[in-house]
Amino acid sequence: MFVACAGALLALCALAAIGWGLHISPDLAPRSAGAGSTGILDELTTSSTALLGYEIVAVYPHDPEAYTQGLLWHAARLFESTGRYGQSSLREVELETGRIVREQPLERSYFGEGLALLNDELFCLTWRERTLFVLGRDDFRFRRKFTYDGEGWGLTTDGARLIMSDGTAELTLRDPATFAITRKVAVRLDPGQPPPRLNELELVRGWVLANAWQTDRIAVIDPASGAVGAWIELAGLPAATRPWQKVEVLNGIAWDQEADRLFVTGKLWPRLFEIRLVMADAHEGASAE
Repeated sequence: MFVACAGALLALCALAAIGWGLHISPDLAPRSAGAGSTGILDELTTSSTALLGYEIVAVYPHDPEAYTQGLLWHAARLFESTGRYGQSSLREVELETGRIVREQPLERSYFGEGLALLNDELFCLTWRERTLFVLGRDDFRFRRKFTYDGEGWGLTTDGARLIMSDGTAELTLRDPATFAITRKVAVRLDPGQPPPRLNELELVRGWVLANAWQTDRIAVIDPASGAVGAWIELAGLPAATRPWQKVEVLNGIAWDQEADRLFVTGKLWPRLFEIRLVMADAHEGASAE
């Protein structure tokens, strides 16, 4: 009886904390023991498009000056790339506090974009400068760079290839050794559906999760066929901690594969959310119980 009451109390406190702009300690955040965040993706097919919602598992602080472009998790470390001319950087961030552990600024003439990690190297796109920088994962030292045509938006990897977005409804697969294009995949949409402008990317359980720019949605895309297996509706995430606080679009997806934790944030958001994916009609937007 005490355990059940305590769990309900924690859930209520968590919801209140979100509404009041308070940080939820990961130790107090309500969660189901052993429950993963992304298992529902294994139920998706390429023959129909599901609608998914979310439960908030935990809330962490995030730099409100970070114009988030890329986000990834590796070996208990959170990496982030940020944009804007004169402010772009690659950084490692402490999840629990939002503290910047180390940072490598880009030159003022570059606008940072998507970020991917392959082996021990970080691949960082730029927006209109047509330049990809490759840096060491553990020292942030410059190793080499590549050039490409068009704009750079989002970047992820399937472990063998880099997968890139350019603000259109198309994914470009590239060779990480040369950054040469190996294949292009057009996103397949339902009739009458406007094409999304794909932004930040993350590979999760074989699906490419892609922020759809200027929306509160994430497309769940099969990288082989371009079929959309689901849309994740993230409307209602309490991004701002104060009513007057300026925040911009949802952008930033990271997956902790080992613990199956899914993180999302946005440009200039003071919060980073750990969420669990659920069917859209199952407690959408609620805190996990």
